[in-house]
Amino acid sequence: MEIKPNINKGIAFAILAASLYAINAPFSKILLEFMPPTLMAGFLYVGAGIGITFIALIRKMKKHETKELKLTKSELPYTIAMIILDIAAPICLLFGLNATTAANASLLNNFEIVATAIIALMVFKEKISPRLWFGILFITLSCGILSFEDVSSLHFSYGSLFVLLSAICWGFENNCTRKISSKDPLQIVLLKGIFSGIGSLIIGLYMGERTSSLWSIFAVLWIGFIAYGLSIYFYVYAQRLLGAARTSAYYAVAPFIATILSLIILREVPDIAYYFALALMIIGAWLSSQDKPLIRKKTKLKVKK
Repeated sequence: MEIKPNINKGIAFAILAASLYAINAPFSKILLEFMPPTLMAGFLYVGAGIGITFIALIRKMKKHETKELKLTKSELPYTIAMIILDIAAPICLLFGLNATTAANASLLNNFEIVATAIIALMVFKEKISPRLWFGILFITLSCGILSFEDVSSLHFSYGSLFVLLSAICWGFENNCTRKISSKDPLQIVLLKGIFSGIGSLIIGLYMGERTSSLWSIFAVLWIGFIAYGLSIYFYVYAQRLLGAARTSAYYAVAPFIATILSLIILREVPDIAYYFALALMIIGAWLSSQDKPLIRKKTKLKVKK
């Protein structure tokens, strides 16, 4: 009997994860007026950890038996790398959001597809089809346009640079998470929330960042639970079935949802170059999402008679 990955289920998980993450950029942009970036990055992951802890407790109270595998010492290098990258990525993103529009940052987040795919190819030897390569090309061109405040004078946006750095960090992080995606997603998100969150908070406090707005802390914790906790939870499930590169391709719908939310909530009015970049990004994301599943070795399950 052959075990075949449920591709459609993986796609559904990836799109659900993307939809949940999409609220991050517009609402974080608003909350940055009340809380410094590094401190906010910490509370976002702490919110994810707290929320997932409640889910874990509910699962335990219901005595729901899970067949999920626990992390072992062999996954420790990937786990540590994942935590460190999860400290760096949101800090870079929030610093970028401070210096650029939420719509711009949302689209630039799609560079994560490029970073994830290239790293998956070069480091983890995942296969990339010609279609995905074309998708990567269009996304890179789009990011290039978005990264210049004035294309005619080639004036580079430092806000865009920070967003691109966050995408590269998440590209590495996606591949590290892929290596442990067969383990319990609840455990993975808890580790992210506790260690990445506390790590960012320590850095923020050391830098002298403070907030006097108590309500903003609870707001950030709630956003963290939805955009980081639940999103990562479903993202890990998607990676099991699709692999790192292809999951990121379907996850590409997140920036488009975030862009729409940014235009509605923040009333941001993009320039003509933005719409040209948007068209290229849509083509690139579509090509990436239409990529064929990565080649996997089929395993046979021996049934005892």
